[in-house]
Amino acid sequence: MATIANLTVKSDDSFEGTLATLTVSAPIAIIPNNRKAKDSEPDYRIVSRKNGFELGAGWKRFSQNTGAEYVSVSLSAPEFGTIYGNIANAPGDDPSKKVIIWNPPS
Repeated sequence: MATIANLTVKSDDSFEGTLATLTVSAPIAIIPNNRKAKDSEPDYRIVSRKNGFELGAGWKRFSQNTGAEYVSVSLSAPEFGTIYGNIANAPGDDPSKKVIIWNPPS
C-alpha cells in the first residue's frame, strides 16, 4: 500500500495536505459537499489549493470487517489519470493526521 497524500484534519470536517506521487506534488483540500442532495452524490469535493480546480470526490463508507467509517476517494487529472484511494489514520497516535492510501487497479 502506497501513501499518496499526507493530510491534516481541520475543525470544519475538511482535510488539507499534499498529494504526492513520483511526478506530482500538489496542495489539496478535501472539503465537505454542503450541496449534497442525493445519496449518490459525493460527501466531499477534492480541490487544488493552488488554483481551485476540482480534482475529485470522496464518499463516506463503512468497513465490512469492523464497521468503522472511512472516506473512499477518486482523483483525476491529465498528469496522473485516475487514482482511487482511502483516507486512513496516519502512522502514530495523532488523530488530526491522515493519509490517502492508493488502491491500485486489480
